[in-house]
Amino acid sequence: MTKIPEELRYLKTHEWFRTDGDIVTVGISDFAQSQLTDVVFIDFPQTGAKKKAGEPLLSIESVKSAEDIFSPVDGDVVEVNKELSDSPEKVNKDPYGSWLVKLKKTGKTADSMSAEEYRKFIGE
Repeated sequence: MTKIPEELRYLKTHEWFRTDGDIVTVGISDFAQSQLTDVVFIDFPQTGAKKKAGEPLLSIESVKSAEDIFSPVDGDVVEVNKELSDSPEKVNKDPYGSWLVKLKKTGKTADSMSAEEYRKFIGE
């Protein structure tokens, strides 16, 4: 069974996010990493980049495909998880401990789901 932490919010495009004040931490769900299989590269945005909710934030490449990861909020990129530049496979081992990007929220939030709603969405 897929791990889906209760305290996080989820997008239909399989990103998870957590909001702490105006800082939003973004990653991909366990379901997403299992679909991608072995992650080999993450193309991070530049710190300071302005992103819009629902638009591509970065891309992840696996042995199978390259996929866009979407921003859950309007915001500015304040930090990327540099540890994943050297070890992108950590996303497969621990998708919830291996966050991708932190944004400073500047506007709206995309439609999101609770853990229970996300479980139903992926059919679990």
